[in-house]
Amino acid sequence: MREKILTFIEKNGRIELQELAVLLGVEQTVVMNELEAMQKENIICGYHTLINWEKAGVEKVSALIEVRVTPQRGRGFDNIAERIYNYPEVNAVYLISGSYDLMVTLEGKTLREVAQFVSDKLSTLDQVLSTQTNFILKKYKDHGTIMAERSKDERIQMIP
Repeated sequence: MREKILTFIEKNGRIELQELAVLLGVEQTVVMNELEAMQKENIICGYHTLINWEKAGVEKVSALIEVRVTPQRGRGFDNIAERIYNYPEVNAVYLISGSYDLMVTLEGKTLREVAQFVSDKLSTLDQVLSTQTNFILKKYKDHGTIMAERSKDERIQMIP
């Protein structure tokens, strides 16, 4: 049942307990107890709202920064990842496969602000060997939600 609850709330974190209970075919208290247990166990780590900042008229710059690091003996990538994710500007840090070790996501008000973070804070860390900054120019889909306007069918309708 936990997997079903998680699947529903991952798509809609605002679903009512009563509606979720009906969908699962159980009592509302069962769902409430499961949710509370999963929060205590850190299975559910938070609830977030996905915002289309462009439509809200707010200027933001998002970036994906690939980081190559020297792992620390006995600790691997954990220490450097922790140093990076403790910066308030950082949204997420992932250990990845490929030519880089970590993927860091962050937002700033301007390209310069993001570049300044990378040069002043990220690149100066002892274990960081190199970085590559990729700016997000447009979001088409984010967290499973389509962000882009769907194109209209502009074909001329033929009447037989």
